[in-house]
Amino acid sequence: MDSLKRTDLIQEIGEYIDLNHLLEHKAKCLVALSGGADSVMLLLALSELGYAVEAVHCNFHLRGAESDRDEQFCRDMCDKMHINLHLVHFDTVEYSQLHHVSIEMAARELRYKYFERLRIDIGAEAICVGHHKDDNVETILMNIVRGTGLNGLIGIKPRQNKIVRPLLNVSRKDIECFLEHRNISYVTDSTNYVDDVVRNKLRLNIIPMLQEINPSVKNSILRLSKYVAGAKAMIDSQYKTLIDACLESKQITFSQLDEVENIEYFLYMLLYPLGFNHYQIERLSDIATSKQGRSGEFVGRVFLSTTHKLLVDRKCMIMEPIDKKVEKSITMPETGIYIYDDNSKIKLSLIGVNENFEITRDKNVIFLDYNKLSFPLKLNHYVSGDRFVPFGMKGSKLVSDFLTDQKKSRFDKERQLVLRNGNGDILWVVGNRPDNRYRILNSTTEVLKVSWIQDF
Repeated sequence: MDSLKRTDLIQEIGEYIDLNHLLEHKAKCLVALSGGADSVMLLLALSELGYAVEAVHCNFHLRGAESDRDEQFCRDMCDKMHINLHLVHFDTVEYSQLHHVSIEMAARELRYKYFERLRIDIGAEAICVGHHKDDNVETILMNIVRGTGLNGLIGIKPRQNKIVRPLLNVSRKDIECFLEHRNISYVTDSTNYVDDVVRNKLRLNIIPMLQEINPSVKNSILRLSKYVAGAKAMIDSQYKTLIDACLESKQITFSQLDEVENIEYFLYMLLYPLGFNHYQIERLSDIATSKQGRSGEFVGRVFLSTTHKLLVDRKCMIMEPIDKKVEKSITMPETGIYIYDDNSKIKLSLIGVNENFEITRDKNVIFLDYNKLSFPLKLNHYVSGDRFVPFGMKGSKLVSDFLTDQKKSRFDKERQLVLRNGNGDILWVVGNRPDNRYRILNSTTEVLKVSWIQDF
């Protein structure tokens, strides 16, 4: 619909804000102002709707004199409207090279990090950006081309944390016609008309071709997005309880997956937010849905995302955040309390054997014959080849084999600590089994009580 024939585009924007609960009435908000038509429309609309508006302009120094022109335009506009403008300059090329990301991604990361810091500093409720209908259509098509699930088909959301998008109900043509009718100027980024990036190729070439087939293709794509959002909400509701349980327990059993109608999509919902990609999820789905995949051949296989790791175990898949802590070793020259990390400590206590002496059955407490020990004791991770004599046995056993017999996963093994005697013998596979050679005998007169304490 031609904006010149509309009663008031700004009123429609206000109704969209209220419908989607984007901003509290007359709240302070920060507007990302580039100087383009969409950001100018956004600043004008929010100002006239009565919000306490401040603007921010980023100069990325990527287009030479044109970047400086945009900055000056924003200065002049905000001066004219009596709106406080925050200016920031970025060396985008240097950031891109330093962080090994594209120029486009560098600019995105720089501006949104700065926006959030500024929002907090000025006490704004939200950061308002000027994405509109056409941006949404382009984003959905980009997601389809790159490969996506239901989230990608939904497109741009009206709210994402503190980022809000009040213009998603209006088109680029709506905005330009309205500004022309009001005789309000704006600047144009010349790079928008060069088909050198995916979004520009879609905007300049692909979408016009699709409009030749269906002049209403943009509305059709947005309608599809709306339907997908509704369908996804229903699916999410169906699987939410199971997903929450998996995230809490950090595992999903194969028996649980057998109850899921579409295993691959369920794994996508569970694992994609943890950073796992489409190819990994497809492979995990193949493993989970075949008898061969669940066999011993794949037990122990580990998949990695940037933030998480997933282990295919005997009856389940185990998910954990990647722990980037350096393996730590502590030396204990005498009895006392020793801090291992922020959540764990070990306590060594010397006690005498008398009629009140009693052995507890707590797996995190052991009792050793003190006179067989040689200090200092050490606490560290076991290494390949480490052996000990499990309590109740006579022969030695590899620690790794012992843990396997105890049904410990690979992740459990990676975390396993051992307490070592001064001569190198393993005294205790911590939290599991002490060494039989250092057990208490009838002849024992002094006992070392060792307590492993976590979450203190």
